[in-house]
Amino acid sequence: MHEYIGGIVRQATVIPVVVGGTDDHVHVLFSMRTEPSVAEIVRKIKAGSSKWIHETFPNLRKFAWQSGYGVFSVSKSRTAEVTRYIADQVEHHRRRSFKDEFLGFLEKHGIEYDIRYVWG
Repeated sequence: MHEYIGGIVRQATVIPVVVGGTDDHVHVLFSMRTEPSVAEIVRKIKAGSSKWIHETFPNLRKFAWQSGYGVFSVSKSRTAEVTRYIADQVEHHRRRSFKDEFLGFLEKHGIEYDIRYVWG
């Protein structure tokens, strides 16, 4: 699926750097201009990958992305570090769950959230 998402990103005229994740989440690092918007890129990723999953794997008809998503900007100087982080997701989340890490990230950076809406 990661390769397929990379293709969706390329079709959105955005430059994919790396796509990775685990069974319960995906990370997409890409370089973009002001158009299309981040919301439009995410909509295309979710819609296109859902359609592909449903057509390719009929037994996954119930697959659906959660309604929300998180988007964070990254300085070009941190691209290599973030690329390694995304590539190492399986090993990384053996030590700390994605949910714990995500909530910790929000708290560390003072991002307000309502837990009722974080996991959809």
